[in-house]
Amino acid sequence: MMVDFMVQALNLGREALEAKEVPVGCVFTRNGEIIAESRNTVNETRNPTRHAEINCIDKVINYCKQNDIQSSLMFEQIVVYVTVEPCIMCAAALKKLQVKEVIYGCANDRFGGKTVLNVGEIYENGFKLTEHNKGDEAMLLLKQFYKGTNPHAPASKVKRKE
Repeated sequence: MMVDFMVQALNLGREALEAKEVPVGCVFTRNGEIIAESRNTVNETRNPTRHAEINCIDKVINYCKQNDIQSSLMFEQIVVYVTVEPCIMCAAALKKLQVKEVIYGCANDRFGGKTVLNVGEIYENGFKLTEHNKGDEAMLLLKQFYKGTNPHAPASKVKRKE
């Protein structure tokens, strides 16, 4: 069952790549069923917080409101499948919501690892973090994206030698 959810996350990552977004896909499951899924929509929405995980969080909150369910109880039962290890923002949000587990495709040493902040400290006393065996596929999507340029990225502010 675990592979099916990561395959769906990878499909969402491919959708993001086709939409010229950083290719991250995410699936939230509860009791072995998908309850939310999304991809990055940062460029599409022009909102830097619209990561796949945040989009899924919003979907779960909306579902809980519509069905009069206490969202905190829902999040405690959620297992997250995401193609790339969550960034600092997403890891903090998932911890705050007390999700059960996060299963990721490839590591994110630049934005989710130890470069800026040891995100591992967020996981301690938070959720279980597990690396999935589909990491090579997730990394390939990232490499394909970064071969090109992000058409929505702000202009570089690096001063060049004249």
